[in-house]
Amino acid sequence: MSLECAKKIIDWIFTHIPNNTEDIEINFIGGEPLLEFELLKNIVEYTHLKNPTDNYNFFTTTNGVLLNDKMKMWLDDHKDEFVLGLSLDGTKETHNYNRSNSFDKIDFKYFLETWPNQGVKMTLSDYSLPHLAENIKFIHSLGFKEIFGVNLFEGTFDWSSEDYVKILVAQLKELVEFYVENDTLIVNHMLNKQLYLCEATNKDKESWCGLGVTTILFDVDGTKLPCVFCTGMTFKENELNKIKTIDFNDGTNFIDEDCFNNCYIYPICPTCAGANYLNYKTFKYRDKRRCRIQKLITLFIADLQAKRIVKNPKIYDNDKLYYTINAINKVRKLYFHEFKEYFEFQSE
Repeated sequence: MSLECAKKIIDWIFTHIPNNTEDIEINFIGGEPLLEFELLKNIVEYTHLKNPTDNYNFFTTTNGVLLNDKMKMWLDDHKDEFVLGLSLDGTKETHNYNRSNSFDKIDFKYFLETWPNQGVKMTLSDYSLPHLAENIKFIHSLGFKEIFGVNLFEGTFDWSSEDYVKILVAQLKELVEFYVENDTLIVNHMLNKQLYLCEATNKDKESWCGLGVTTILFDVDGTKLPCVFCTGMTFKENELNKIKTIDFNDGTNFIDEDCFNNCYIYPICPTCAGANYLNYKTFKYRDKRRCRIQKLITLFIADLQAKRIVKNPKIYDNDKLYYTINAINKVRKLYFHEFKEYFEFQSE
């Protein structure tokens, strides 16, 4: 992207964002963003010049390989407004397999000391899935408090395969025990769901990822797109043009009525609107091929929260505790029979 193009995008953002917007996050994505470090610096400086407020910040994720002393000096001066996240897939063996032997080139200490509350992004692969628990525990052992990106939309797994189910069961069992024992850690993204929301009597029907409204992407030529998924890398030009005609402010365009009306775990079920469109040419229908695996994961979420409550009954306030316990019982009654062979606890 040219600097002139970037300036026009920054101007558009601060012209069109509603005045009551509390926080704006400007993300840079690649490829590897640090290849254009000078451009990043110039965009930050231009943004400050045109918008001397404090309601925005900058973020990008890097593999850490290109980070050098000169970059660190600038980042140290801007660490409160510019956050650098790290892509890390686990142990040295796993990371090197996924990312071309780059583990030893990463300055982990710098990331931990500069942004101590920033987690890492982990990407799953056929190789790393059987080592998921080992990799997550290793990342925590380095000092990182949180792990993002571990979800059903990472990788190209056929989740209808019983082989993948068996692998995942073993890994989630190990992770539940780990997070029960280490209850000060933030649970990884796959298991970190607010189960009590399933008991809500006023479920938010029109909640979605914000595609086209709060997740806008600008391509390198300045073309405005709905999100990082809805780009020319995923869709042909005619499909993108059709997507652009959709009213993104109308939440009903993103609601799967069948899921909303009939699925108990609808409030916590992860979905990607762009992936749904890729499969069904509409944002309204969710990909049902992941339903079984999501039920399985939710059983482990229920198991983890139940064990944490037993260990510390005051982990939630009274209302949240009540709804969480009800949700745990309901999830077990609904889905336990499908996976009974995998679980040690009883449905009662």
